Amino acid sequence: MPAVEMDDFRRSYARLCKESGAEPQESVLQHLQEAPERSRMDFATHSLSMDTCGALGKLLQDELQFTEIVLSDCMLSEEGAKLLLHGLCTNTVVQSLDLKGNNLRAVGAEALGKLLRQNKSVRSLTLEWNNLGIWEESFALFCEGLGANSTLQRLDLRNNQINHQGAGELSMALKNNSSLQELDLRWNNIGLLGGRALLNCLHSNRVLRQLDLAGNNIPSDILKAVDQAVEHNQEHQNILCKSHSMTRVLSKEVLCLKEEKAKQFLDFMDTIDRQKEEITRSNRVSAARVGQLQEALTERHSALNSLKAKLQMTEAALALSEQKVHSLGEMQSAAKEEQARLVESHAKELQQLKKDSADREAKLHRDLSAANEKNLLLRNEADELERKCRGQQEQLFQVKEALTHTTAELKLRAVQAEERLEMEKRRFKQSLEDAESLRLKEVDQMTRHLEATERSLQERVQRLETIRIGLEEELSQAKAAALVERGQVEEELIKAKNQARLEEQQRLERLEEKLRLMAQSRDEAQNYCLQQKQAVAEALGKESQLSMQLEGLKRQVEELQQELSSKEQEKVAEVNKVRVGLQEQIGHLEAERTAQEGLREKIAALERQLKVLSSNHREALLDKDGEISSLLEKLRVREAEISRMREEEAQRASFLQNAIMTYVQGSPLNSFIPKK
Repeated sequence: MPAVEMDDFRRSYARLCKESGAEPQESVLQHLQEAPERSRMDFATHSLSMDTCGALGKLLQDELQFTEIVLSDCMLSEEGAKLLLHGLCTNTVVQSLDLKGNNLRAVGAEALGKLLRQNKSVRSLTLEWNNLGIWEESFALFCEGLGANSTLQRLDLRNNQINHQGAGELSMALKNNSSLQELDLRWNNIGLLGGRALLNCLHSNRVLRQLDLAGNNIPSDILKAVDQAVEHNQEHQNILCKSHSMTRVLSKEVLCLKEEKAKQFLDFMDTIDRQKEEITRSNRVSAARVGQLQEALTERHSALNSLKAKLQMTEAALALSEQKVHSLGEMQSAAKEEQARLVESHAKELQQLKKDSADREAKLHRDLSAANEKNLLLRNEADELERKCRGQQEQLFQVKEALTHTTAELKLRAVQAEERLEMEKRRFKQSLEDAESLRLKEVDQMTRHLEATERSLQERVQRLETIRIGLEEELSQAKAAALVERGQVEEELIKAKNQARLEEQQRLERLEEKLRLMAQSRDEAQNYCLQQKQAVAEALGKESQLSMQLEGLKRQVEELQQELSSKEQEKVAEVNKVRVGLQEQIGHLEAERTAQEGLREKIAALERQLKVLSSNHREALLDKDGEISSLLEKLRVREAEISRMREEEAQRASFLQNAIMTYVQGSPLNSFIPKK
């Protein structure tokens, strides 16, 4: 945050204090002016009045500058803390809030519960050295707010005098909460019942990764069970992260495959459309040429009609000349001779014309016969095309049969793998049952020896509890006197800490002596662990074999896809060859009208056949896509089963580790048993 905005915040604080009739605190103004970090508001060890808390609460309602607020050891009153927390309810920027050492009780607990219900940005909340657990009803409201919150990730409740009832309320809140990852409950009065309640809530809460319960009079076995549950939650979260990453990778691969198939289908459709356009163009060109041929034929017909008209005219002239010859008679003999000559010349011309017409008719008959022969050739070629189509259909049928055979083989292999897995499960269960029977016998023997030592340890624990209760009373008295004389209390706390450190060092020395005695039992447990690890390694080797088989199945699917793509390319090449041959035949038959009509009908039939072939090809592609999707689903099911087996084996390994730890912890106590 720039310096100008910090000055505006300081001015608005002073203005609100004057409006409420109170003077602004000089320490607050000086701290706001000298703040080193612009995104952090730190009033630690500064005593804040109720008016300043109200002004700060109003300013923080819509403030978008501070992401961290530190108010530790500020001696906040209940009403002042309430005003400040009500202002933070509508804030959307603050992520960390520290209220350590402010003696918050009933009103503060209720205000904190409201803050947790309404605020959606706070992720870290520190409430160390308060008294939130004294009033059960107010602490229950705080726990309700915690259960309704969905953003808080870290909560510190050390030294808040929380008893077993408060721990029960916390356990109910943790069952409903789905975001809290770290919870610190050290140095409270939770006890045995509270520890059990928290342990029960961990069975339904899978998000909590860290739970500190030191100094709460909780038995060691419950603490160990809590630690195991928290570790299980950590492992569960890690497994979830891995599974999410795997699902993302698989979804990306499936999307890539779908996009590639869609592209191939679109390319195939584009090629079909282009071929259709080429056929329409060729049809147009052939129609234009047929029109030209029709015009040439009409011209020839008109020429023949003109010749026929000339012949009729000549015949009429001959008839008239014959009549004139008969009428003139003998008087015009010379004219008859001349006319006879003319008639002979005309007859010769007529004969020549008839010969020409006969030659033309013979040529036309020859052309018709050639056209008929070409039609027969086209029919033969169409029959050959039909035979080729049938051969392609037979090849497709053979490919489908090969696919069915491969799927059957895959199913048989999957059944065999499942049978092997079941046999391995049975063997593993038998080994586990034997190990558990041995462990139960050893535990029975150890419990008999531990009963005598537990009595002496309980007496020591009671003595230590009396000492701790005395220390807690002294600490509470020192906490009450801290509000008046802070410096003296700090010196006393330092002395108490030094004494506690000395006692802890003595305890550590004793524990080191016990650890030396436990080394021998640990070696025995390690040998047993090595045997179990070998069994787990064998199971992992079998899982790797199954994964190799799955990879082989995936490779077979990829090879089938490649074969399908190659066959599709061959079909496209054959269709292109057929179309080129048809275009050449259409170019040869452009000169004849009658042949063009037959060719049009055959071209239409061929187009229909092409449409049928394309539809059959699309159906075959869709069937193969369905088969591939079914194979992928089967592979996913197998991977899910394998992951389930891994989780079961991990759980069994954790159970074995827990049993070994209990055995290791119990075995060194044999040295403390008195000999009879």
